[in-house]
Amino acid sequence: MENTEKLTNSKAVITYVATIFPKCFIMEGEAKPLKIGIFQDLATRLADDEKVSKTQLRAALRQYTSSWRYLHGVKPGAQRIDLDGNDCGELEAEHIEHAQKALAESKAKVQERRKEKAAAERAVRKEKSDAAKAKAKKAKQIKEKTAKLTSKPAPIVTREIKKEEVILDREVKVNMGKGDMPATIVEIQKDGVRVRLANGLVMLVKQEHLRL
Repeated sequence: MENTEKLTNSKAVITYVATIFPKCFIMEGEAKPLKIGIFQDLATRLADDEKVSKTQLRAALRQYTSSWRYLHGVKPGAQRIDLDGNDCGELEAEHIEHAQKALAESKAKVQERRKEKAAAERAVRKEKSDAAKAKAKKAKQIKEKTAKLTSKPAPIVTREIKKEEVILDREVKVNMGKGDMPATIVEIQKDGVRVRLANGLVMLVKQEHLRL
């Protein structure tokens, strides 16, 4: 039994029609201008065809004649053709002008859509880039903050005090064996130097135990 399932879209309808009228409709390359009133001829020839309706034929024909390859074919010197590929007269100037204008407008719309799409893609890339930079900056700040919290303070470097540096009220360090303790020189004696520790304790120490 022959398959009579209806076609579902304009492209499928044009493909089907092109198999029936190959001298009129083509699927690739520059299309030839169609006879004025060809829709009625098409509807009459396919009146008993259950695969397509008049509504589908009209929509498909509109899509075919608005395509760039069809509009390119509407040019000076071109002949209109009928369903069987027979010439039906040369194109009129106003029809050529209309086709060229429609083609230019269609191309301009496509170009504008491409520009908008490109701009949108650039905006998305910039947003992702900014987000990545912000994330990297935040990670760096956290890393630096963590490093500061975990880093050990630099060791305090001291040296042995010289004889001429032993003067009253000088801030010094007293080597107590387990570490240096801050102190202040309060008296200089022959047998040593009297210092006052930070806790208020006054004691006599030898010069070699003092450090700066």
